[in-house]
Amino acid sequence: MVKDNQVLLAIKVKKIGQGCWNGYGGGIEDKETPEQCIARELSQEARIETMPEDFCKVAIISFHNTKADGTKFTCKVHVYLLYRWEGQAQETEEMKTPTWFYKDRLPLEDMMPADREWLPLILNGCKIIAEVSYGPFQKTLLQKVSYQEVDSFAQ
Repeated sequence: MVKDNQVLLAIKVKKIGQGCWNGYGGGIEDKETPEQCIARELSQEARIETMPEDFCKVAIISFHNTKADGTKFTCKVHVYLLYRWEGQAQETEEMKTPTWFYKDRLPLEDMMPADREWLPLILNGCKIIAEVSYGPFQKTLLQKVSYQEVDSFAQ
């Protein structure tokens, strides 16, 4: 969610990113589009209402994660910015302390390592496709975040 040169972040309570400032989102359910997923997640995690057509897609990021036992899994994340919604973000059991941050004053040290690299790019108008490789528990990057700027995304 973006307004007046600010972005809304909250502290993630569970799973990947726990304890870090993060944007809202989650896993796509059966027969859901990415836009339907984020609308549902925003309703659940922030108690705000929006419509899938209100989202502006700005990134697709493949997060390659390594578990403590060495096995790997990948999460493909579709990132959207939202400029129109109904309601005011509220704290929930999944996301606490919703806070507006100026784009040039993000809490980077308290975010996941890769977010520090790609989030400023999209907030400054870039659309990207990126690859991220994390070590166990997503605490360290195994290599620098790689990305390419794009004009649009294939459907």
